[in-house]
Amino acid sequence: MNVSKILVVDDEPEIIELITLYLQREGYSVYAADNGPDALRMIPQVQPDLILLDVLLKQLNGLDVCQQIRQIIDVPILFVSAKSDDQDVINGLAAGGDDYITKPFSPGQLVARIKAHLRRQTLNMQHHGEHDRNLLIFDGLVIDLTARTVRVHNQNVALSVKEFELLSLLAKQPNRAFHLATLYEAVWGVESIGDTRTLMVHMSNLRKKIEPDPTNPRWIVTMRGVGYKFNTEEGNDLQNVYR
Repeated sequence: MNVSKILVVDDEPEIIELITLYLQREGYSVYAADNGPDALRMIPQVQPDLILLDVLLKQLNGLDVCQQIRQIIDVPILFVSAKSDDQDVINGLAAGGDDYITKPFSPGQLVARIKAHLRRQTLNMQHHGEHDRNLLIFDGLVIDLTARTVRVHNQNVALSVKEFELLSLLAKQPNRAFHLATLYEAVWGVESIGDTRTLMVHMSNLRKKIEPDPTNPRWIVTMRGVGYKFNTEEGNDLQNVYR
């Protein structure tokens, strides 16, 4: 059985020690770096399956490190930071992070998040090996569920893993209102525990990429007091194509 490798990037030795202890108990191989440049040098050698990344790092901040990691490897990146304002979360996810956990945190919750992301990563890799084509076709929007690609008016749109999963989940059940907690649990694999900022930032980024007018969404509509739905009304008929 392959052992998942996790890279922890944090400039606080106590945090690295705590996280390492809990992750090793769960059977993971743990690697650590206390600054951004060292982390970037380690990645090609270690080939981690998941990265825990602090925002406030010396020499090179975590946001810049995250952007550079995305040019090297495509694995889940979880920010672990004492910076907890909404704008901090937005900045972290916009830089390429998949999730954002604030300090102080529950080690048990952190482990649960890690397991969920690794499980989702494994499912995605298995899905890439499938050969049957599965398309969702709308007016000017094509979602290829097998290739995990999206085209808007014949232009390829680059989505993050979580953005694609949110879009495909909504689009496969058009006009259904999804609660925020339901979406979070379906895509992140764990309960939101009342914090839906990560989900909302990803949804905002997704709208900016696929909507003609993100301030007046055509596809991803907010349902007040509930969550979101994928809208196919106003004469926009859904076609499911399997071949």
